[in-house]
Amino acid sequence: MEEILPGLFHWTTFHEGIGEDVHSYYVAAADPPVLIDPRVPEDGLEWFRGRPPPAHVFLTNRLHYRHSDAFGKSFRATVWCHRAGLHHFDRKRPVRGFEHGDSLPGGVRALEVGVLCPEETALYWPERGGVLSIGDAIVRLDGALGFVPDGLMGDDPEGVKRGLRGIFRRHLALEFDTLLFAHGAPWVGHGKAALAGFLALADDA
Repeated sequence: MEEILPGLFHWTTFHEGIGEDVHSYYVAAADPPVLIDPRVPEDGLEWFRGRPPPAHVFLTNRLHYRHSDAFGKSFRATVWCHRAGLHHFDRKRPVRGFEHGDSLPGGVRALEVGVLCPEETALYWPERGGVLSIGDAIVRLDGALGFVPDGLMGDDPEGVKRGLRGIFRRHLALEFDTLLFAHGAPWVGHGKAALAGFLALADDA
């Protein structure tokens, strides 16, 4: 567990289903505290004992449910996903729906992404200089920003990329300094400049 900003924790676990490391976040400084795309860390749920208990779990898309049920059962945390992804769940995995543009508990705002899948959502927390959390729409591999492979983008990868570039150019109107990724290490400091630079290069390509 790494505290990347005061009250914002990051950890990495190996996801057996996809055969690679994935990234999760605990925003202890939010009121109430929240989790983003969580898996149980190596230290287990006991790591959270004695810390502000996470009251809500936010999914950037339906496939990032991961270990949300463990946090729901242990901390009575409410799990949230965009309404377009609710068909993926059932009574055994209760999930509450939100819409793009909604203000969520903890002062988090749900931003539209879509394009990649209807429920794809970026999460914006305006504290600590502004934090933008991204699911599968943009990844960080070997330190660089990029898109997922074309094979995961359906029949029109170039169209999906154009749509994502347009969406994230709009999100540059927000103030943020840190980027969080479900796939890739967080970018702490000058995150907005990094995202703007990536979009500019992607446009040129």
